[in-house]
Amino acid sequence: MILEWVLKSVVIILFGLTGFAYTTYYERRFLARIQVRIGPNRAGPWGLLQPVADGIKLIFKEELVPDNAYKLAFMLSPVITMVPAIVVMGVLPWGGTIEALNLDLSLANINVGILYILSVTSISVYGLVLAGWSSNNKYAMLGGLRSTAQMISYELSLGLAFLGPVIMAGSMNMFDIVKFQHAHPLTWAAVQFLGAVIFFIAMVAEINRAPFDMPEAEQELVAGYHTEYSGMKFALFFMGEYVKMVAVAAIFITLFWGGFAGPGVGINEISVFGWFTFDGDWLGPLYYFLKIFIVLGIMIWVRATLPRFRYDRLMAFGWKVLLPLALFNVFLVAVLTFYFFPAV
Repeated sequence: MILEWVLKSVVIILFGLTGFAYTTYYERRFLARIQVRIGPNRAGPWGLLQPVADGIKLIFKEELVPDNAYKLAFMLSPVITMVPAIVVMGVLPWGGTIEALNLDLSLANINVGILYILSVTSISVYGLVLAGWSSNNKYAMLGGLRSTAQMISYELSLGLAFLGPVIMAGSMNMFDIVKFQHAHPLTWAAVQFLGAVIFFIAMVAEINRAPFDMPEAEQELVAGYHTEYSGMKFALFFMGEYVKMVAVAAIFITLFWGGFAGPGVGINEISVFGWFTFDGDWLGPLYYFLKIFIVLGIMIWVRATLPRFRYDRLMAFGWKVLLPLALFNVFLVAVLTFYFFPAV
């Protein structure tokens, strides 16, 4: 049992790290396509080794630490930012159970998975705040303060968006929520549509992606909270952002898009043209990765399309538009579930 947990943990960590590397490649190629450019095409066939080249470059870059920085916090901030993004993947349902192998395609199935996700994802804000404060740089400090205000503001809407699936499924267990969606797909899509839109907007703001990337606005703050970082410390911030992209995309599809559910999942034997058969639950991770790929594409598309918010409008949108909508969504889901879908 312990060996199984260790192996699954290693697989999730490797998925997070390789997912980070090739999410950067995916973004650069997709942005190039939208902007009628070519994108990376020199390192390896079709530019596939570009993430490897970037990693080697960052490893050998000189790391500078400001003389007046608070050294311990300065060193720990990138780690505090990145680690929660990987740790949160431990409770996500990557697939069902392969009966023939008695293999559960997930690491942990806990009853309060939603609370675990909310708790762990809240930690990453400390990394950004500490990075700005510990650098002893005014621009970095302003970036850290912006990240604090923004993440706290949009975290309220994000937390309320979590409540919709919890109310309708009657459980905080991620697996129960996926099973409920699989059993009632049309009802779920009708009731949770507004919650899905609110969750998507809030999660993009939570990970500081454009158009909500004000904490690192280069026109005003040089580079924001990571102004003084270089080499592998900067790479950890970079890695944290893209691992968080993958993590929040996985959370989104688990809560609102059926998770690993799809055609064939749950069928014990599927025949391929009569040549060979396989357990349908092996399709679960495939559907999961495909959905993550699509959600990441939408996030990249949003970055290429929308301009950056002015900071006061960003905060006003969070408090005056998104938060009231999130409260209304909780009320709406509760009423619809109680009066119209009590047997669901």
